[in-house]
Amino acid sequence: MRYKSWVHGLLAGCMVVLAGAACADEALWKLLQGGGQVVMVRHALTDPGVGDPDGMKLEDCATQRNLSEQGRGEAARLGEALRARRVPIAGVLSSPWCRALETAKLALDRPAQVQPALGNVFGRPERSAQQVAELKKLVQRPRDGNLFLFTHGSTTLALTGVSPGTSEMVILTPQQGGFRVAGRLAVR
Repeated sequence: MRYKSWVHGLLAGCMVVLAGAACADEALWKLLQGGGQVVMVRHALTDPGVGDPDGMKLEDCATQRNLSEQGRGEAARLGEALRARRVPIAGVLSSPWCRALETAKLALDRPAQVQPALGNVFGRPERSAQQVAELKKLVQRPRDGNLFLFTHGSTTLALTGVSPGTSEMVILTPQQGGFRVAGRLAVR
């Protein structure tokens, strides 16, 4: 009998936690619908591996680790959710890596402007501090719609301290002299 009470208590606790998470997600969607946010999006799922193969060239997608079919589906679902929620988009910037550019194109059905500061910092510690400084300037500017930044998990982590999943959005609210992390949203 005690076991049954414990299970019911656990289930009730999970319901409260799940309801809280759903409420938090709804609050973030409302924030995005109001505009004025900076949305860092980690590129969608790629072919297996970490980093890029030896000899990778930014100008040649064939030399890079690219989106998998599952990743293309993730990017498409992200775009569907943004359109369904009528999230205003003021601008779209992307890392020069092909996987970030393709995620932006599939999700938002428009090309992104390449922003080198959004490039992958994974395995490039000498560039990290400079890129973070450039990104801080970029994200603290207020705007009417939302600015979408398609980038990498390592770059998002370096700027925000958040390590997002593939296609996950990290929402930043610009503030005087910086920004605050409003939260994170994943569309699955």
